[in-house]
Amino acid sequence: MSTTGLRDRALLERARRVLPGITQTYSKAPDQHVQGVYPVYLERGDGCRVWDMDGREYIDYPCALGPVLLGYRDPDVDAAVREQVDRGASFSLGHPLEVEVAELLVGLIPCAEMVRFVKTGSEATSAAVRLGRASTRRDHVAMCGYHGWHEWCVGHTARNAGVPQAVRELTHQWSYNDVDSLRRVFDEHPEQVGVVIMEPVGVEEPQAGFLAAVRDLAHERGAVLIFDEVITGFRMAPGGAQELYGVVPDLAAVGKGMANGYPLSAVVGRSDLMELVTAATYVSGTFAGDAVALAAARATLEKLRREPVCEHLWRQGAAVRDGFNRLAAAHGVPARMVGLPPRRVMELTPQGGVEPNVLKGLIWQGCIDRGVLLGNANFISFAHDDEVVARTLVVFDEALGETGRAYQAGRVAEALRGIPPGEVSRRP
Repeated sequence: MSTTGLRDRALLERARRVLPGITQTYSKAPDQHVQGVYPVYLERGDGCRVWDMDGREYIDYPCALGPVLLGYRDPDVDAAVREQVDRGASFSLGHPLEVEVAELLVGLIPCAEMVRFVKTGSEATSAAVRLGRASTRRDHVAMCGYHGWHEWCVGHTARNAGVPQAVRELTHQWSYNDVDSLRRVFDEHPEQVGVVIMEPVGVEEPQAGFLAAVRDLAHERGAVLIFDEVITGFRMAPGGAQELYGVVPDLAAVGKGMANGYPLSAVVGRSDLMELVTAATYVSGTFAGDAVALAAARATLEKLRREPVCEHLWRQGAAVRDGFNRLAAAHGVPARMVGLPPRRVMELTPQGGVEPNVLKGLIWQGCIDRGVLLGNANFISFAHDDEVVARTLVVFDEALGETGRAYQAGRVAEALRGIPPGEVSRRP
């Protein structure tokens, strides 16, 4: 039975004194999990497994929030990184890997004619928005969903302190699978919207013709279309969701799985837009050309081209999703995994006053007690083999059986040993 270990608790107390929010990413914070039951810290990973500070082993499905595409300690990536570490990480001039990795991205991603490297997904989306604004000479942005923590895209959230009102007024929300909502943004701000940015697919799949309609409307109104493929890139298909759905944007932001956990992202797109990086605006970073991360990216992308990585993610992700749903129904638990197989979330619809997050916490508790780590967004890696998936389904069966009995007895809250997970700061 999993409970927070002594070493974990001791480090947590130290962290409270020096780290606001405890972790560097909201989605990894203790209040996003079952506090008192989930570990706060993970010390190492190997393949599709991770270990906490007290040596307990878990099959890992958050995959570091998506970056771990091939698995922890992938041998090809590790070998490339070790070789580059011996050569150096940062240099006084450019490095050949910048060219080599850019060429790989141009060969994989349909919209990519040129590439600019940065470090995080937020930087990549922000760089793309800046290029779109520079091209159209329009300040307003129509955004759909979550695109990072920078000022242009958090003004509408509850955490918008520090974002000037004038900046907040330049960004407008519209709804996925609702082209009319985007059209209203254009109509309400005529000839002012220069950028449309969206994640091409999240939990909800695009309706037939939706992505093409967004592209056509953006171009009709003189705006640049940006796909935020920080999560979908390299997972849905080697060239991302734009390859999967056959709709090519003007620019795209990519990251996460590109370097199998090493910090690297990029904005890619049409050469006339990308050349504005130096011709008209400024996107630059000392560590953007970090050769160690670029070496990891080269090894990752080459493996993506060489082996059936994406096919594996779809197959194993479907087995996990569909198996969970079958077992939840069999045990009378009102919970489902939804989303495309490479990335899934849990949807809960309890009755009788049971809080969804409490029910979710009880499911998670049952899984982590048995060595399976779940999060708000769950992925799959190339290292999740058939044996691991089979073991996961055994755990689901036992955890959902336990949850179902508590739910039907009206004892969900009593069965939860820790504090239930709080509301996520964004929808995955």
